[in-house]
Amino acid sequence: MYLGLDLGTSGIKALLLDGAQRIVASATVALEVSRPHSGWSEQHPADWIRAADEAIGALKASHGEALAAVKGIGLSGQMHGATLLDASDRPLRPCILWNDTRSHAEAAELDSDPRFRKVTGNIVFPGFTAPKLVWVRRNEPDIFAATKKVLLPKDYLRLWLTGEHVSEMSDAAGTSWLDVEKRRWSPELLAFTGLDETHMPRLVEGTERAGTLRGELAGSWGLGAGVTVAGGAGDNAASACGAGTVEPGAAFVSLGTSGVLFASNGAYLPNPESAVHTFCHALPDTWHQMGVILSATDSLNWLAGITGRKAGELTAELGEELKPPSGVTFLPYLSGERTPYNDAVIRGSLTGLSHQSDRAALTQAVVEGVAFAFRDSLEALKQAGTDIARVTAIGGGSRSTYWLKAIATALNLPVDVPAEGDFGAAFGAARLGLIAAEGADPLSVCTPPRISATVEPDRALAPAFEASYRRYRDLYPAIRGVSS
Repeated sequence: MYLGLDLGTSGIKALLLDGAQRIVASATVALEVSRPHSGWSEQHPADWIRAADEAIGALKASHGEALAAVKGIGLSGQMHGATLLDASDRPLRPCILWNDTRSHAEAAELDSDPRFRKVTGNIVFPGFTAPKLVWVRRNEPDIFAATKKVLLPKDYLRLWLTGEHVSEMSDAAGTSWLDVEKRRWSPELLAFTGLDETHMPRLVEGTERAGTLRGELAGSWGLGAGVTVAGGAGDNAASACGAGTVEPGAAFVSLGTSGVLFASNGAYLPNPESAVHTFCHALPDTWHQMGVILSATDSLNWLAGITGRKAGELTAELGEELKPPSGVTFLPYLSGERTPYNDAVIRGSLTGLSHQSDRAALTQAVVEGVAFAFRDSLEALKQAGTDIARVTAIGGGSRSTYWLKAIATALNLPVDVPAEGDFGAAFGAARLGLIAAEGADPLSVCTPPRISATVEPDRALAPAFEASYRRYRDLYPAIRGVSS
């Protein structure tokens, strides 16, 4: 048996996988986000430990015999979070999360130094880890001075599990401190932010053994001795391992809280000017590129909160048949945007409203707006030299057939829908636990799921969607000067 632990923003999921890669059981425990000031987003690391222990405890209660047979554990987690530890490995403050934008000025300052893009292959985005440390140094100097280790969220879980400071390439690539091509920390970039390699965890590949489960925890959960803990992956790379998006040219579109258009690459192909992320994959000698939109299903959840309806009820009102765009356009920039604008200040909008704009028209506009944001990412990936022939749909929003039809038509690409099952980050993490524990071939383990259906672009509506996308593109510069 193998255990995948996925530390998300809204909860932690524990998933049990058997040797045939069948999911035996899973358990999820919710997490809360603290927003003490506008643009801030934090969590207490102690809450991650509590939630992980509860989730594994639930598996022990329901599937104790299966849990006792676990030989490998893989980790996945929300990226970019700054977890600052003192000399005794105690957190010095709440973790500053990926969607925290307080350090946008510091990010712009780091990004203005050409060394960062040259070494990391990426823009220094406000959500990345390095600018957070610059903010702490300037605004919380006593905490910065006491900081002895900087860990990413899932790697704090690993510290609890193994007692070791270890990270892996896919997550480390989102810090703005990693030489992404050479897959090692950059002393030069660390020094620029007042740190050195002693502040950083040891690096391994995601498929490698990164430590052994502490005996105290193994005994508490009924596991045997010597359980391997794998390097694991950042959440998107872990999802790619779960969806089998590991071979060059494979791609997925993820409709989660945020949205990701992810493509696996066999070579390092940076193009930071496109605002595409170029990161190490969880597999050795593999990289990936992705366009990231900050509010995907979050946009529909926003509308659901305003209308008093559930998100699923809103999309159900649209029916199954794709409609031509109505003229109402939604920009999904509720908390700024990454690809293609790297704009933490821009905010969303609804334009083209009329007396006839009912709830269904607003839902349709939100669905199309997110689809057009994915089109922006597709165009940015093309600029970065990555061609995509088709995508696999993952994430909670992929249950909406209407949304998938809109995405297929906006991208002009077929969208493959996996057969029923869980192919997300926890599943990918468990696969990495299997690989590390057994020394298995990553490509033979991280295979794509069986596809139950393919959603083709609606050729008849393609011209209308193209015209609507052009209108969508024109709106960003029109509102940029008045958005705050």
